[in-house]
Amino acid sequence: MTVKESVLNANEPALQAPAKLIIASRESRLAMWQAEHVRERLAALYPQCSVEILGMTTRGDQILDRALSKVGGKGLFVKELEVAMAEGRADLAVHSLKDVPMELPQGFGLAAVLEREDPRDAFVSNDYASLAALPPGAVVGTSSLRRQALIAARYPQLVIKPLRGNLDTRLGKLDRGEYAAIILAAAGLKRLGLPQRIRALLEPEDSLPAAGQGAMAIEILDAPRSDGVDLRALLAPLNHEATARAVAAERKVSKLFGGSCQIPLAAFATVSGATMRLRAMVATPDGRRTARAEVAGSWEHPEFLGEQVAILLEDQDAHAILDACRQEAAAADASSPGQDA
Repeated sequence: MTVKESVLNANEPALQAPAKLIIASRESRLAMWQAEHVRERLAALYPQCSVEILGMTTRGDQILDRALSKVGGKGLFVKELEVAMAEGRADLAVHSLKDVPMELPQGFGLAAVLEREDPRDAFVSNDYASLAALPPGAVVGTSSLRRQALIAARYPQLVIKPLRGNLDTRLGKLDRGEYAAIILAAAGLKRLGLPQRIRALLEPEDSLPAAGQGAMAIEILDAPRSDGVDLRALLAPLNHEATARAVAAERKVSKLFGGSCQIPLAAFATVSGATMRLRAMVATPDGRRTARAEVAGSWEHPEFLGEQVAILLEDQDAHAILDACRQEAAAADASSPGQDA
């Protein structure tokens, strides 16, 4: 179904919106911005429907002293929201797609993927203009093993330390001088009106984004509703087809390699006309072993492109690289970076 068809279908009487919809969201400022954005979109589509936001604190927000890979992975950012939907306290949940596990619990599904913001990584510093300008021994903060591997490979003279917390917490740590620079997702800074904090944008050629980076997704219960409302159809006008297909290819790569917080894995797809270009990478955290691959083909078959890239990575011994990552993570006593945000 095309976006145009979805919009037309959403206006049919059979898809009458309910009197009220409740959006479950994490309570961080960025998460609430995302939920409010969806609320405004739905209010414009269905003015007769009251749309409310249920703010929640997840386990991923509470545990800041340990790596996510040690305490349950990225699913910790969505579990409580899924419980709220299962218990009938919320109708849908809004997520940063990169925080959504590759396998959703039974009974849940992604109903829409919104148009992607800037997917690039951002270099943020109060004193330096770029990674190349940092002096040897300068401390760089990142929450991501992917970013750690990419930085370590290009700038082995830098010291990379873990950085947890929401966006404001991370910026506060930078401003207190705990880091010379930090790497964040450009999308979050731009959505919160903080583009001035970006000193440099890291192009995909230098820092390939994580699967789903910059995209927002709406999760729902797949079971039929007691009121007969077709929630998936109601949300269809919010789905951005090019973004949805691109992230489907990216997430296929991550799924095939067991994408989690324990492995440095990147996957990034772009769409031009009917052609999709998909690039992917896996590496060890120190950046010394890396496998890269790229394919292009019809955007009609994004998961097939994901499978093709995975085969090319496997030809470069990608599974051995990832096995080494998992063994290192299992053996490590200290915390390692977690959420890729």
